[in-house]
Amino acid sequence: MLKRILPRLALSLALSHGAHAAPSVQLAIIKTARVAVAEGLLVPGGSFTKQIDSNFSAFLVRHGDDMLLFDTGMGSQIDAQYRQDMPAWWRPFFKYEAPVRPARQQLDEAGLAPPGLLLLSHSHWDHAGGVPDFPAARIGVAAAELPLIQRPSRGPGGSWASQLAVPGVRWEALQFQARPHRGYAQSLDLFGDGTVVLVPMPGHTPGSMGLFVKVDSGREFFFIGDVAWTLAALRAGTPKFWAASLLVDGHAQQTLESLAQVRTLMAAEPALVVVPAHDSAVQDGLGYFPQWLR
Repeated sequence: MLKRILPRLALSLALSHGAHAAPSVQLAIIKTARVAVAEGLLVPGGSFTKQIDSNFSAFLVRHGDDMLLFDTGMGSQIDAQYRQDMPAWWRPFFKYEAPVRPARQQLDEAGLAPPGLLLLSHSHWDHAGGVPDFPAARIGVAAAELPLIQRPSRGPGGSWASQLAVPGVRWEALQFQARPHRGYAQSLDLFGDGTVVLVPMPGHTPGSMGLFVKVDSGREFFFIGDVAWTLAALRAGTPKFWAASLLVDGHAQQTLESLAQVRTLMAAEPALVVVPAHDSAVQDGLGYFPQWLR
């Protein structure tokens, strides 16, 4: 059952923590899988004979006593999901490599309770694979993403029924507010204190969104989903490799506009740490769960 989240979502989350106390905000990158990809597909001017890693990651945010997960990466059922919804002719080009270490598995091994809230930067298969691993969670997506979830499709740029049409999943449609944030005309401040803020970034999918996180040290991160696959591409201002973009970007021009907006922000705020969802070089430099960024 799909339910719309009203603006009071932020208030309800803030109250669950306790507005009187200064929050402790930390984050961790949970690497669930990887795949070796020709460098030229991800990096402008890169070699098509040299391979580099592309990550499938989830991003864990701790805000006081609350935790949320932004994207899930690959989940425990990914093998069956892939067999069901990735057509055989695309499998040589869009794949993942073993071993897969689902986010839920890593949280369980660390003795952490699963977060009660999952947020998806968008609903494509390589970001939503772990949704069935969190049956008690609310799954928040931008309202504009709902048509893809209601009408799943197969393929490399698909939102798969095997991941999304799961009985009992509590989908909640996020409603952005007319509150400017870092150059974005709309935003959703999840805790009401400016530390964890969502913004719309349409193009790759209609409801793609990014997440700003400010940790205790004052360091700030911006998770941009698949607006760009690597920081190198962002810095160069180049779109995805044309053939891949045709398959996975729902609206190429909007994707370029979202990319340009990130580049403008990077120029204005060079200390901001921009994290594309699949960029192994950026993520390697930050480190992985159970290491926390504070």
